[in-house]
Parts: sequence; C-alpha cells; structure tokens
Amino acid sequence: MSRRHLVLLPCLLLLLAAGVASASSPPKVSPAEATGFVRRCCRATSYPRACERSLVPRAPAVGLSPRRLAQAALAAAADAARNCSAYIGSPSSSSYASSKGKGKGGGAMGDCAETVRDAADLLKQSVAELGGRVGRASSPRFAWCLSNVQTWASAALTDAETCLDSLAASAGAGAPREDVRRRVVAVEQAAGVALALVNRLQPARRPAAAVHQ
Repeated sequence: MSRRHLVLLPCLLLLLAAGVASASSPPKVSPAEATGFVRRCCRATSYPRACERSLVPRAPAVGLSPRRLAQAALAAAADAARNCSAYIGSPSSSSYASSKGKGKGGGAMGDCAETVRDAADLLKQSVAELGGRVGRASSPRFAWCLSNVQTWASAALTDAETCLDSLAASAGAGAPREDVRRRVVAVEQAAGVALALVNRLQPARRPAAAVHQ
C-alpha cells in the first residue's frame, strides 16, 4: 500500500464514523417544533391544560418522539403521586391532625396516602420499563413492554380514583381536606394523561386481507 493511501485511510475512517454517528442520532428539532408537538398531543387527552402545564416545559427533551413524551408524562405523574403521598403524611398538612390517632393507617387519610404511594411506585416502574430496551414498535418485545406499562399506569389511575372515593366517603367525619383532595385530583389527571399518551404508542393494526371467494 502506498504512502498516499496510508494517509487517506484514517481520513476515510473518520468520515465513515461521522456518517454513522449522524445517521444514528435523532434529527435536531427546534424548541417551537417540540412545543407544538407536545401541545398537539396534549389536546388528544382528557386534561389538555394539565397536560400542557406538566409537559410543555419538558418539550426540549421530548422532541418529536411519542415514546419520550409518554415517558415524560409517566415521570411527571410519578412525581405528583410521590409528592401527594408525602404531603398527606406531613405534619404541615391540614390533613395530618385528622389522620393522626385513628389507629393503624390513619383512617381515610392513611388509606389514601397508601394508595397514592402505590400509584407512585407503579408509575416509576412504568418509566423504567418504557425507558429500557423495548425494541421496535412492531416487535413482540415492544408489545410486551407496552402491555406492562398500560397495566401499571391503569392501576395507578385506579389508585388515585380509589383515594378520591375514600375521601368522599369520609366527608361526614371531617377527615378530607380540600388541599388534599386538590392534590389527589392532580395525581388522577396526571395519571390519566400519561395513560392516554402511552396508549397512543400502540401500533396501528393492519387491515385484514380480503378473502376472495
């Protein structure tokens, strides 16, 4: 091999590596495009305003990826549930006095804190599952992971609804407080938004081939 070829070879290898890197990296998206994408997706949920408040600030990291958007929504819902559960059990909460001294679990407030804590765990688990190696959208691995996330997110939503039902049932005893109910509603909405965006990841089914007689 000539000296000229030896000089050109490293250059060719660098160009090849740069080409592979650019092909594997996602295309750059402007902040306006990412924000528009998030807003359009939020309009398809039951709580578009809550969705936008939570996810528009995360738009630069989401880009135009439905999967990253669903993952961001799950993370936001997990944060809301974890903070809500901590608030219910905090001495600074107006619900603390009503739940303290009511035996193991603290009555309705204790039950509510437990179910919301369970919701936070389920949502955190969903974030990890969707952020792992899920494969291509048409692969069995993706279908399995998506099914898991749908199940866990749905259970988290049920937990929030159960908490609200518990608070409503104990209204006569003076246990529920508006500040707690408002936070649980926020968890319910965040979980509902996350589940809606996760469901949008379901690959469209191909129409069945016509059977000719």
